[in-house]
Amino acid sequence: MHGDLPRLGFGLPVAGPWATPEAMRHVARRAEALGYASLWTFQRVLHPVGGPHPPVLDPVLALAHVAGHTDRIRLGTATLCAPFTAPALLAKALTSLDVLSGGRLTVGLGLGWMPEEYAAAGVPYERRGARMGEYLRCLTTLWTQDPAAFAGAFYTVPRAHQQPRPVQRPHPPLLLGATAPPALRRAGRLANGWIASSRHDPTDLAPSIAHVREGAREAGRDPDALQIVVRLIEEPSRDTLARLGAQGVTDVFIDLNLAATPPTLERAERVLEAHAPRD
Repeated sequence: MHGDLPRLGFGLPVAGPWATPEAMRHVARRAEALGYASLWTFQRVLHPVGGPHPPVLDPVLALAHVAGHTDRIRLGTATLCAPFTAPALLAKALTSLDVLSGGRLTVGLGLGWMPEEYAAAGVPYERRGARMGEYLRCLTTLWTQDPAAFAGAFYTVPRAHQQPRPVQRPHPPLLLGATAPPALRRAGRLANGWIASSRHDPTDLAPSIAHVREGAREAGRDPDALQIVVRLIEEPSRDTLARLGAQGVTDVFIDLNLAATPPTLERAERVLEAHAPRD
């Protein structure tokens, strides 16, 4: 959909005082009723001492909660820090969510950036890029082979069955968060697309997207089939969406969790109504 308006999604209330079960259900139902394409969560395990530290719910459990209160809207993580969980355990959790949601899951994975979170997860901070490349190969092996077996430098899975299988075949769409050119090319080479960081300048995404597409071409994959997702922490104008589409962005979601003004359910209702997708 290069050059078209991106599909529009919304950030599920998962951070701060507004992240209540009732607010999550309300936002999910309203977004679906208004025609939004997707709901998104993110992961934060720890916060640095001395900085802001809003409570953040687990991203997979939050999506599982609203999966049972919606029927059609897609459910995405933007992003999960993959190395914090062994591939076989994450494959089990995400497959379960894909089954429980009827095949509506989009999996966004990233490396994370906080050494404290790596220490708490018991994972070395060094060689993160090499670890992520192997992680993706192991994860897709678990999703696509039965029985599956994997032996690498970081991860080993003895030959075994893992059931059930994902509803979506060969597996749920797999997107990567990345900023450096080698990681961007990895997203195009190994995944179904890229999720831009909230720190990316939305007016200057084209160079990063070009790296992702180059990675896909190098791997003999179709760069036009990639999903390119952008988080916006403030409300977009139609012109903003058009400019993002012109750069090759396929999906945008409004994430009030990260907005400068603390979000409320009342504001979410106004934003949802104001930006409801129009045919």
